[in-house]
Amino acid sequence: MARCRLPPVPASGITGEDVYRDRRRLLKALAFAPALTIAGCRGEPPPPVDVPRAAASRRAGGFGTDEPMTRYEDATSYNNFYEFGSGKADPSRAAKTLVTSPWSVAVGGECAKPGTVPLETLLKGLVPEERVYRMRCVEGWSMVIPWLGVPLGKVLRRFEPTADAKFVAFTTLADPRQMPGIRAPILDWPYREGLRIDEAMHPLALLATGMYGKPLPQQNGAPLRLVVPWKYGFKGIKSIVAIDFLRKAPRTSWNDMQPREYGFFANVNPAVDHPRWSQATERRIAGDGNRLFADRIPTRPFNGYADQVASLYQGMDLARWY
Repeated sequence: MARCRLPPVPASGITGEDVYRDRRRLLKALAFAPALTIAGCRGEPPPPVDVPRAAASRRAGGFGTDEPMTRYEDATSYNNFYEFGSGKADPSRAAKTLVTSPWSVAVGGECAKPGTVPLETLLKGLVPEERVYRMRCVEGWSMVIPWLGVPLGKVLRRFEPTADAKFVAFTTLADPRQMPGIRAPILDWPYREGLRIDEAMHPLALLATGMYGKPLPQQNGAPLRLVVPWKYGFKGIKSIVAIDFLRKAPRTSWNDMQPREYGFFANVNPAVDHPRWSQATERRIAGDGNRLFADRIPTRPFNGYADQVASLYQGMDLARWY
């Protein structure tokens, strides 16, 4: 089988993180600088570039934020990926055994074009977009991460889901040779997650192939993971190998494990506590190299994306659908 070739990574993908961050700061500064008269150009200023409006549009759409980003070192060494161990640092040490190329995804269920396709075919013609999203873990900590990826809805539409497709189910690879964590009965492997079809088609829902201008590290769900920024982080299933269109809500791993604590919808809601801790505030991971956590900050409904997604849940009891 041919080796997997992802869509082209933007220019930032070949830079180091320090340069990447400097580039973003420079662009932001230039966006708000006055137009300059260039000597030798007849005193005429260059045509204005409407960067501020574009940046404002991205923020209004939920695709960007002015909040400080979590350091790459922290985002790749403090995370949950139980297939490689239950400790926060376990995935960064153990996930190097994960083989991410070649990779294929099996798509089935209520759709007109089912099949198992190589990753490069799944993403063919789709150029990764940068989305800077907040990520809120159900455990009470959060990050701000610049993802690279493609809108989930664009990928799903390629398989022509039928009118009977009400939900979308996702499955993670489960290979004990590559994933030592699944030798322990922490969950009923493989890891499973799901969305309602309208959630999956929402513009904010992202299939991520990279982060910080680089390909996804193995410990963060390479080569393909789900990012749904208005939901708790456990909905962001990693290393996806199967997608199924279903008539009924799929069983999901944490909901099966403890339904009283991990609901199917799992929308971020500071007014509804986890049975064992408050969800009103969060510890933002925004370390400066000397400490991992910044001060606690208030958690926002739908993780700050209410303007974009609250309409999906009109008429629902959000306390019940924790």
